[in-house]
Amino acid sequence: MPKTADNDKKPRVGIYLGSSSDPPVMEEARKTLRELGIACEMAVASAHRSPERAHKLATTAEERGLEVLIVGAGGAAHLAGAMAANSILPVIGVPLESSALKGFDALLATVQMPGGIPVATMAIGKAGAKNAAILAAQIIARKDAGLAARLRQQKKAMAAAVEESSREVEAG
Repeated sequence: MPKTADNDKKPRVGIYLGSSSDPPVMEEARKTLRELGIACEMAVASAHRSPERAHKLATTAEERGLEVLIVGAGGAAHLAGAMAANSILPVIGVPLESSALKGFDALLATVQMPGGIPVATMAIGKAGAKNAAILAAQIIARKDAGLAARLRQQKKAMAAAVEESSREVEAG
């Protein structure tokens, strides 16, 4: 099984990538989780090239203490659906740009899950990876008051940044 990204804490979120070329984008999810104090693990597994590995990661995630799975994949992007089919944990899909279709194929593949296999689907790329981490944190925060407080503080900081930007623009 993958090593935790935060060796001093038990991982609560699993971040899975369809290819070894995906870390530059999916690192945004890990960075955001770390900023919120959430330990995670990250691993590569392909729904097509290593289906047994993907199956094992999904079926053992809950017993390993994970609470949410974030899955990034490009092209046919079947990994999020494969993980969701094999786990009752919430799965958040991040479509990645990896083909001539600039991620649109991955977006459609990730969002078009059959009934009974839900995958929450984010935007294509780094913004999607960041939002996946924030959504994972919001799910976990329902039972973690400290995390909920950190999320509220993050939203206040974003609002304050907008206010500061507005003052600068108005002063023009």
